[in-house]
Amino acid sequence: MRLVMAQRNPLVGDIEGNARAVVSATREARNLLGAELVVFPELMLTGYPPEDLLLRPSLNTRIDEALAAIGAEIEVPVVIGYPAVRNGVRRNAAGVLFPGDSRPRHEYFKQCLPNYRVFDEKRYFQAGDQPCVFELGGERLALTICEDIWFPQPAARAAEAGATCVLNLNASPFRAGKQDERIEQVQARARETGLPVLYCNLIGGQDELVFDGASFVVDGDGRLQVQGASFEEALVPVDLAHESGGLTLRGEMLPLPEADESLYRALVLATRDYVNKNGFKGALLGLSGGIDSALTLAVAVDALGPERVEAVMMPFRYTAQMSMEDAEQQARALRVHYRVLPIESAFNGFMEILEEPFAGLATDTTEENLQARCRGVLLMALSNKGGSVVLTTGNKSEMAVGYATLYGDMAGGFSVLKDVFKTSVYRIARWRNQKAGSEIIPERVITRPPSAELAPDQVDADSLPGYDELDAILERYVEQDMSAEAVIRDGFDRETVYRVVKLTDRNEYKRRQAAVGPRVSRRAFGKDRRYPITNGWRPGD
Repeated sequence: MRLVMAQRNPLVGDIEGNARAVVSATREARNLLGAELVVFPELMLTGYPPEDLLLRPSLNTRIDEALAAIGAEIEVPVVIGYPAVRNGVRRNAAGVLFPGDSRPRHEYFKQCLPNYRVFDEKRYFQAGDQPCVFELGGERLALTICEDIWFPQPAARAAEAGATCVLNLNASPFRAGKQDERIEQVQARARETGLPVLYCNLIGGQDELVFDGASFVVDGDGRLQVQGASFEEALVPVDLAHESGGLTLRGEMLPLPEADESLYRALVLATRDYVNKNGFKGALLGLSGGIDSALTLAVAVDALGPERVEAVMMPFRYTAQMSMEDAEQQARALRVHYRVLPIESAFNGFMEILEEPFAGLATDTTEENLQARCRGVLLMALSNKGGSVVLTTGNKSEMAVGYATLYGDMAGGFSVLKDVFKTSVYRIARWRNQKAGSEIIPERVITRPPSAELAPDQVDADSLPGYDELDAILERYVEQDMSAEAVIRDGFDRETVYRVVKLTDRNEYKRRQAAVGPRVSRRAFGKDRRYPITNGWRPGD
């Protein structure tokens, strides 16, 4: 029997459109690949996560109509994920829909509901507690959903119910190192039960989440037998056969991208889907001649094509000539629309208005922030007029310690590097150049000391620890939730650690007002890490 895992990219809330995508993929899988069963990801009909759309009164009717429409069009059975209300209880469901049926013949309810970090399924669903096993092609196939495979009990119940193979429907977001963890968990369930597991995962960007696909199959001994594509839609065929008394599974074994490529491709996919799914004409950004905006521009071009990207250099009296040269060089190399809009007159206009209230007061960061805010106003004006979204260019290191200006360089709709530490920005910039075989990002941009260029001879090191040290501290404090004292015990200077921790805690109010950006780490700012703005917590705890 040939099964096909349909790794698809739904649009959250577009139930009718997602249903059409199911029908189209099923036809393609049958006609081109000879599929006898097509398996789709978790909550395919609503997209993931649907959040409070699940509370809309018409949702249940739309789901029922979509299932009936799919049943009327398909020619082979499908396994599909959707929300289901049964006896007044809403559950995360997987159903088996046969050709001609208006309702699933078999239905499974997710048993393990994640309720941590970016997940809050217990807000919407009640857990199931029963296995679901159905027969097709001589096999007894069990259904499970995503988090179920991270715990022994659901697979064990399926084995007790006589299953010969487990189908696991997923909406598992990407983060660095996640695929290895998925495979380890699925291998553990396979070895515990002796059952092969087919892991079908979602693809696409949804607000701050990125789904990388990478669907795979392990056999009953836990050996990886099939590996599908990452970061793209795919139909992944899996052949089931009995040989020497056991069930064998065969299919493609595609290589997984290395860490830097995975991170870069996640940013590209997230940017592409945010722009396209929200109906923007394209993207624009301030190109400063620095590394962060340079990498953001490369991501935008790879996501959308150069014809849909605009880069804007907004020089001031402190902007170095090399910054202007490097920005223009990159814009020409990537063939994007490029314009120069000096901000001197705008800044002077504001200072003239503020002359009386600022009289007798010393120059400080207020004037520096005003430069950034002039640039933010210009970018948002271009966005309003042209219909492109502004991509902000700050990285995770800066967002952690507040090295960013509200309503200035933070002004925009999507923050591409929001969850990428500065050290990683350098690393994947070099990877992108290596892949291109040329300086997509000018080498001088990568090697020169980073600077906001808001004051004479300014460099980031004047205000912050070196990024190697800063990122190492932040990785422990933000992503691992280590206390300040625990970080110090790892060998870091006490004064530096407390300074970084205090800056991180103090700038929660800025992050609450930041643009959404893709989550690619173990713990990102936003849904992952939600600290109160107003609090009296002691940073050493």
